[in-house]
Amino acid sequence: MASSTVSFIIIISIITTVLLPSLSSQLSDLFPSNNPPPFLGKHSHPIKQPNHHQQYRYETRYFSQPLDHFSFLDLPRFRQRYLINTEHWVGPSRSGPIFLYCGNEGDIEWFAVNTGFVWDIAPRFGAMILFPEHRYYGDSMPFGSKEEAYRNATTLSYLTAEQALADFAVLITDLKKNLSAEGCPVVLFGGSYGGMLAAWMRLKYPHIAVGALASSAPILQFEDIVPPETFYNIVSNSFKRESSSCFDTIKNSWNALRSEGQKEDGLKQLSKTFHLCRELTSVQGLSDWLDSAYSYLAMVNYPYPSNFLMPLPGHPIREVCKKIDGSPAGSSILERIFNGVSIYYNYTGEIDCFQLDDDPHGMDGWNWQACTEMVMPMSSDQNTSMFPAYDWDYSAFREECQRDFQVTPRPRWITTEFGGHDIEHVLKSFGSNIIFSNGLLDPWSGGSVLKNISETIIALITKEGAHHIDLRASSTEDPDWLVEQRATEIKLIQGWIYNYSKKMKATFEI
Repeated sequence: MASSTVSFIIIISIITTVLLPSLSSQLSDLFPSNNPPPFLGKHSHPIKQPNHHQQYRYETRYFSQPLDHFSFLDLPRFRQRYLINTEHWVGPSRSGPIFLYCGNEGDIEWFAVNTGFVWDIAPRFGAMILFPEHRYYGDSMPFGSKEEAYRNATTLSYLTAEQALADFAVLITDLKKNLSAEGCPVVLFGGSYGGMLAAWMRLKYPHIAVGALASSAPILQFEDIVPPETFYNIVSNSFKRESSSCFDTIKNSWNALRSEGQKEDGLKQLSKTFHLCRELTSVQGLSDWLDSAYSYLAMVNYPYPSNFLMPLPGHPIREVCKKIDGSPAGSSILERIFNGVSIYYNYTGEIDCFQLDDDPHGMDGWNWQACTEMVMPMSSDQNTSMFPAYDWDYSAFREECQRDFQVTPRPRWITTEFGGHDIEHVLKSFGSNIIFSNGLLDPWSGGSVLKNISETIIALITKEGAHHIDLRASSTEDPDWLVEQRATEIKLIQGWIYNYSKKMKATFEI
């Protein structure tokens, strides 16, 4: 999955490991889940930025896009929003580069303010900055409104990665023509799902862009390419590395949650313990809420305070485990869990009660994408995960998609369209100029490219990095390894542009 997913983007509830082997089947029944986690979920929209954050300047424009790039039917068009900044662009006469961020599963303004790296380096390159929005998100709604666009499978059928990439390609081609900038090189950026799009666009449209920085881009999280338990093992390890007792408390909490929910007034008591705004009707909603918190915490386990998904302290998992382990003597296991998860959901202390679900019907764009082509198998292993154990069940997943959207998933389509199997051979033979950057604390790193493929397909791996941390704005709090990583990325991008300019000059002289 900025989302959204997040958004590269953005976690649809999957509850995962078991506490005791004898309870495995019971917990699997209590916490059924077959959907892959989104990258951003409900967070893929603009959030109020703290006053100390830099405010980036851009002009908002709209471009008329075909609804379907791959047919010649007379279909209605839609307005795609994009953000543009030409303040530092040196223009076409000097072949000024264009930095294009591939919009994720959410409002493009949210990605613009959370991708400070692009803004930081644009002056150095004399670059134009372009943030096109992904169709069916933010203001880029076909059929005139979200209600109409999300009405049913027929109206949603144009929400695909292929159509989104074609949107980007058509937009940048038209923009360059209008600006007489056909000779200006385009560099792609993207994080999470947006990182996947950046890598795929470089492969699908090599004549459009000279290179791509694909940060936290799990392009291998499909079919049987990586073990399905990878995501939740990494989440669990992030907690275990901070505190084994914290890990054990979370692992034991699922049974406590189940037991409490079965009592006569159990749902009422759970609602009180977790300060919920409405009384629970089942344990499932609460378990999903907790699962999402743990997964998101692993994604944004940054070494400094951040406001990416939620206002959080530096090393947030460490702070969660301090709360869980340091709860007052006599606290129940569920009270300890609430103390810990409040770091994620209420670090500022401004929330009086919690809403578990802001989209009760699940009719959001990422759910549709997950039920059609973005089929990412997930499971949880009882021996290595802190979540309830469950196996990937494609049949159950397919039934959910048929029930919710009246569609049948295509689990092999993404790898057919973009590749994934034997990725080393494929990228080495047919790809070039792609940076796959990953932090090993990020649970999505397990589905990304983690080794150098060639001289121009580079993997930048950081042991302490979290979800596309390299795309965030630089600050005085950046650790040395992050400063070095960004310096390497800048050097590689400079090389792409230099080689492009050299080839263009040679062609012109001929």
